[in-house]
Amino acid sequence: MIKPAGNTVFWAAFKYSIPVLLGYFAIGTAFGLLMSDAGYPWWLSLAMSLFMFAGAGQFMALGLFAAGTGIWEAALVQLVLNARHIAYGFSMLKKFSNTGLLKYYLIFGMTDETFALLSSLNDEESAERKKFMVTVTALDHLYWTSGTLTGAFIGSIIPFNTDGIGYALTALFVVLLVEQILRVRRPAVFIVSAVIAVLAVFILPARISLLAAIVLALGISSFFSRHEQGELS
Repeated sequence: MIKPAGNTVFWAAFKYSIPVLLGYFAIGTAFGLLMSDAGYPWWLSLAMSLFMFAGAGQFMALGLFAAGTGIWEAALVQLVLNARHIAYGFSMLKKFSNTGLLKYYLIFGMTDETFALLSSLNDEESAERKKFMVTVTALDHLYWTSGTLTGAFIGSIIPFNTDGIGYALTALFVVLLVEQILRVRRPAVFIVSAVIAVLAVFILPARISLLAAIVLALGISSFFSRHEQGELS
């Protein structure tokens, strides 16, 4: 992990978040193109990225818009899709403690990719680490919003074939997974999580498979972590 110090916090956070920059700008551009192709104005793409900032949730919302889904049904679908953040949130309680009002922005900005970056930080409490977490979160927000605005602008002036472009988000998840494997170097956690995810898809109903897989994977990973700490102590 990059350790920030003094006025180098911004640059340390920027270097640390480069993988997300490369993914978010490209995928944000894809989202902006899809919104433009669906006939929505550029400012709606920008507003969604500024105030919703949900990645997969925004792609889902676009499909819900197109299907004419009602507000309560759309809200329920988004709740199910983003329920995984409940599990993320519990695991970040210690890291976000003593951050004052900035905690609310950290909670708002905790996307899958930002969680992947911040969860790798140690738990030491310091002003520098707080600034680092907020800067990483703000940069990721900026990357996504800039990409969205770029895509919406390009789509409004240039005809663009958007077939297959929705798979860009899946590609980013794969890249971040590889980054985490290389950084953490604890293959058992990833193998167990992958096995649980596959089993959940085939055994459980689709509406609960994702959340169940996340909860089980976090529980078993926590067990492995305590076991390893016990061996080291």
